[in-house]
Amino acid sequence: MLEKDYKKYKWFFTSSEKLVIGGKSADQNDELLNKLKKTKKEYYVMHTSAPGSPFCVVLADIKEVGLRDLEEAAVFTGCFSRAWKGMKRKSDIHIFKLSQVSKGKNMKNGTWNIKGEVNKTSVELKLVLTKQNGIYRAVPLKTASKDERLLTVCPGEDDKAKMVDKIIKKLRDKNIKKDEIIAALPAGGVEIC
Repeated sequence: MLEKDYKKYKWFFTSSEKLVIGGKSADQNDELLNKLKKTKKEYYVMHTSAPGSPFCVVLADIKEVGLRDLEEAAVFTGCFSRAWKGMKRKSDIHIFKLSQVSKGKNMKNGTWNIKGEVNKTSVELKLVLTKQNGIYRAVPLKTASKDERLLTVCPGEDDKAKMVDKIIKKLRDKNIKKDEIIAALPAGGVEIC
């Protein structure tokens, strides 16, 4: 189901080929979690400790998800949160299981209850541009091998729409579409680091 239409969400594949998807908005976070709850399957879910984050889900059986998958998904979650837009260098991430998530009737869009034990980690906000499935993606450093890493980006003051020409020039790919690079990057400012 979600494996087929994952490109409508924020997405990337971990270094072990696990698909990670996250909502682009509060409504999409709700849609994603509601769809997954209906499957009755167990998944790892992540969110920042502060509001303004995608709910990111590792779409694989939790028995097949390794520590490195969780680390990469945590970095992705932090980078696509408000922390990046706020030009923070680090973000605190909460990791839990889908079965711990519930939604009350009067809860606003994008807000969910988490019950039980939550694992916490802190991640550095830094991504590399690479290609996954023939599409430019901004992914955690550990996700791409050294020869797949095209350019490293961090939170910065320059809006990504203004930085796109500079990024394309550095990538030296004449077939790049500006919209593809803009869609790959987190919201807010970017700097090449």
